[in-house]
Amino acid sequence: MPRLPCYLSLLACALTTVAFAQEPKSNIPYVENGHARHVLDVYSPPNAKNLPVVFWIHGGGWQTGDKKNVNLKPKWFMDKGFVFVSINHRLLPEVDMGTLIGDVAKAFGWMEKHITEYGGDPKRVLVGGHSSGAQLATIICTDDRYLKAEGVGFDVLIGCVPVDGDTYDVPAIIETAETRRRVHGQEQAKFGHREKFGNDPAKHKDFSAVTHIAKGKGIPPFLILHVSNHPDNAAQASRLTTVLKGAGVSVINYGAKDTNHVKLNNDLGLPDDPATAELTKFVASILKR
Repeated sequence: MPRLPCYLSLLACALTTVAFAQEPKSNIPYVENGHARHVLDVYSPPNAKNLPVVFWIHGGGWQTGDKKNVNLKPKWFMDKGFVFVSINHRLLPEVDMGTLIGDVAKAFGWMEKHITEYGGDPKRVLVGGHSSGAQLATIICTDDRYLKAEGVGFDVLIGCVPVDGDTYDVPAIIETAETRRRVHGQEQAKFGHREKFGNDPAKHKDFSAVTHIAKGKGIPPFLILHVSNHPDNAAQASRLTTVLKGAGVSVINYGAKDTNHVKLNNDLGLPDDPATAELTKFVASILKR
């Protein structure tokens, strides 16, 4: 077999090293004898020690999705000196929304107890998620009951990055979506936001991050990423921004142009991506705190 030219050999070696560095510790259970979806993946840079941590929650409308759907994010964050954790949780309608959020908190609690074994610092955690994962990230960073149930306080949080969520104010999105269908003579969704969030106005309010935002709670800084020309997601991002600012929480609201719901998330980590540039600045700022 002919030998590779020197430069190609070096390139192959470099690519192998990158691939190895990105190889996660997969399907780690975070609940003893739990459900098949009570698992998470940990991506650690080589020789990681006492590094800040990203805790990432996938999208999928709370009904689908998987922790493997992280695209460029693990490598991008590892290159920035983070350990990256991506979780699964049980799904609707097998469990209700409160139980589902409880799964996310249990994964966070496991991470707090064990991440030092993977080179992470449990006292410096950035929480993020896309779509339904954006709502889950935001609720555990504003409603402290979920993390408190796992023995964790907001003092470990250094930031929150929700990506193109539409349910920071659940009653508002229910009214918006149902009104749109009604005035256009369309059937209402069989399992829309009203049903997903418990079919109860009190639950709709309780599962809304805006309900729980208040001064003095230790809510971390936010970078809210959304698609600028999506009316619902942009409105929800604006609503969340306003409430956070009113409580004195540091927040950046960035509406990305020339993109869509899936592309915004998938492109995070690309060198020339504008949303990634905002994320770069945000990460640098929270690590200085």
